[in-house]
Amino acid sequence: MKKIIVTSFMLASVLMLVTNCGGPKKLEKQAGMEEITLPLSGKEYQSDKEFYRAKGSGKSPDIATAKKIALNNAKAEIAGLINSTIKTVTDNYVNQRAIADAQDFESKFESLTREVVNQQLVDVSIIGEKLFQKDKTYEYWVAIEVSKKAILDGINNSISKNQKLAIDYDKKKFEEIYNQEMQKMEQQR
Repeated sequence: MKKIIVTSFMLASVLMLVTNCGGPKKLEKQAGMEEITLPLSGKEYQSDKEFYRAKGSGKSPDIATAKKIALNNAKAEIAGLINSTIKTVTDNYVNQRAIADAQDFESKFESLTREVVNQQLVDVSIIGEKLFQKDKTYEYWVAIEVSKKAILDGINNSISKNQKLAIDYDKKKFEEIYNQEMQKMEQQR
């Protein structure tokens, strides 16, 4: 008899748990809410330790204009991501090194980095695109990427041409910190 009561209690508990887990989904549908999946939002379109990736969209009655808007939005997003990462790397790098005029170094380094990023964004790779049409309006989605190595090589080449920055620049140390930040980025996704 005890076994039947314990078994019944366990069965009732499992049934309540399963029923409760499905509860919020029913509430969402009752409230008229529907989950929307954005185009190009899979894992393969997210930044990782090898590539910076971003997506953008654009709407226009003209396909070419929709594509330009989407590409510009994606490039702005990827530039922000790269600049944010480089800012963190530069701050960590300067804190770990004894640089005579740290503020001047940071300022010049960040300016040089922006130039490198702008140059690299000319050669981004399109890794995905989707085109939708509703009535007479086109909506274009694009996903782009630029390799971490291309950005790092661009920074290294630009610094080697700038004698004042090159004096305080330890390429190996910077790359080590840069790689650590890229690893953190991948772990956060």
